[in-house]
Amino acid sequence: MDVQQHNVTLGTAGHIDHGKTALVKLLTGCETDRLKIEKERGMSIELGFAPCVISDIEVGIVDVPGHENFVKTMVAGATGIDGCILVVAADDGVMPQTREHMDILTLLGVAHGIVAMTKVDVVPPERAQTATQEIRGFLAGTFLQDALILPISNITGQGFEEFYEALKTLVAAITPKTAQGIFRLPVERAFSAKGYGTIVAGIPACGSVDVGDELVLLPQGTKGRLRSVQVYGRDSSRAMAGQCAALNIPQWDHKAVERGNVITISDYFAPHQWYLCELKLLDQEKADLKNAAQVKFHTGTSETPASVYLFQEGHLKPGRQCLIQVFLDHPVVAGPRDHFIIRSLSPTRTLGGGLIVEAIERHLKRTHPDVLKEIAERAKAVARPKDFAEYCVKTADAFAADERQISLRSKMPAKELAPLLTQLAQEGRLLPLSGKTYIHVDTAERVKQHLLDAVRGFHAKRPESPGIGREQLLTESARVGWASAHAGDIGMAGPEPHGLKPILRKDVFEGAIERMLSEGKLVERKGFLALPEHREQFNNAEQQLLQNVESLFRSHLFDPPGPQEIADQMRIAPPQVQRVLRILTEQRQLVRVDQDLLFHAEAIATARERIVSHIQQNGGLESVKFKYILDTSRKYAIPLLDYFDKIGVTRRVGYTRHLK
Repeated sequence: MDVQQHNVTLGTAGHIDHGKTALVKLLTGCETDRLKIEKERGMSIELGFAPCVISDIEVGIVDVPGHENFVKTMVAGATGIDGCILVVAADDGVMPQTREHMDILTLLGVAHGIVAMTKVDVVPPERAQTATQEIRGFLAGTFLQDALILPISNITGQGFEEFYEALKTLVAAITPKTAQGIFRLPVERAFSAKGYGTIVAGIPACGSVDVGDELVLLPQGTKGRLRSVQVYGRDSSRAMAGQCAALNIPQWDHKAVERGNVITISDYFAPHQWYLCELKLLDQEKADLKNAAQVKFHTGTSETPASVYLFQEGHLKPGRQCLIQVFLDHPVVAGPRDHFIIRSLSPTRTLGGGLIVEAIERHLKRTHPDVLKEIAERAKAVARPKDFAEYCVKTADAFAADERQISLRSKMPAKELAPLLTQLAQEGRLLPLSGKTYIHVDTAERVKQHLLDAVRGFHAKRPESPGIGREQLLTESARVGWASAHAGDIGMAGPEPHGLKPILRKDVFEGAIERMLSEGKLVERKGFLALPEHREQFNNAEQQLLQNVESLFRSHLFDPPGPQEIADQMRIAPPQVQRVLRILTEQRQLVRVDQDLLFHAEAIATARERIVSHIQQNGGLESVKFKYILDTSRKYAIPLLDYFDKIGVTRRVGYTRHLK
């Protein structure tokens, strides 16, 4: 019979000594209690993994400990499961860990399961019937309220066939995990095998990995290459999300690998101490959860003390949910949409749990209304990959993001991300820029309005100017200040700070300018940008002065006047001279060749014609001859030659000019 491997993992749950491990052994033939102390004490301490063939489908089973002292281990095992087998002994009925395990499964988002009522061989029929009713009442309102309750004996095998058939139905109802996402495996345990070196076991949370791939162990940051893989205890070339996998990475020391570590690929994940999360407090909690409460925080296979800060005033009531930020005593690696559990410190009990939204760099201003709006938007976006991709662009650093940057923040591989970005662009939510770079349509509109405000402000300050140059506008826009409730303005931060930079990226700036020119919101005159309605404004005296100065330059084409000479002849102050020169330069009547050396535009055109003609006729131009060609002095000829070099008309070889 051919066996198909499904990316599905089942987990046991229930009170200590209710027969979870014995049931797994009856079902699989595997003894999941591998430690000597477990066998001596007759109870599970560590997680046990076993392959299980249901009809012709092979799935994994995780056997978790039921003792209250090992609930943290149970959480580590339950994190990766898709369906559960809740085990309740007929003689004991529902017990404390039965209740806590059910709470944990619910908070971790498990939605499928069946109930195995064990030890039916040691109780009379009426007790089994009473226990069934008790269990059914306990499950009312939970995800197992309609689940089958299956009497079974791990000793005699009574009820096994019915249990097996129900298990087949359960497995068929579960959609196997896909191999999408960035590979990430929360470490369950590590050991050394002779001839292989370090073996690390666990259930990948997402993605897939192939033999030969390079991996990184976090938070240590050590890299290694995957030498071999076992899935469900058999050799494989690949490990995928949802499979019980053992990875052989010989470069690592197994003693340096701990439960709670994470194996992934480089660049996408990092250990963080601050996380933004959605928390739901359990209904049966007797007290409110206070702001800054000290708890144990469980996610993946990690556990660490943490402080919980509520995004609301004071406290959270039982059964209610809200956004929180948690500060962990030790950095932990987690990703968007990961489940977490919080438990009290003493006495230990499960308080609640939920979903991680995203890592954050620092404490957020929880009383700021813009913060509350932004985190609500972020939490909503994280729920769907397409929405999160859009959000990553909308809040991108420097206004825009390329595909690589979006991939790193969204934790989506490029092959999965690219179709989403294409779809968002087709829907008009994102605007493509060069080099697989995108800007959000809302951001683009805000940038356009900001630049228009900057141009408008420039016109108000300089009504005589035809407009503002592109480079000047790029710089000037930074001085205006960005009026927005963007993340960076209110102290928000994701894996990287997402605040608006004071200077726009050049591609964002140019894209905005071109769109505004095509839309008619800006015009370009004489090389300057202006509002369409803008006209240069001068009074009669100013206009006459401009004409007089322009005439002075026209009458001295190749020996132009300097600022002091203009001031003396026109009887005006030096600041007024500079203003006149600036206006004439903006109007393209004068050309600045050097800091205080300007020529009339006609002089530049004439000099260019003469230099080009001379070089074409003679094959080159000796620098010393240029002053004779223009009938001027070296004082003016050499700066002009340098100017033509600078603008690309000529190139200099020694003391000779050639056409470029």
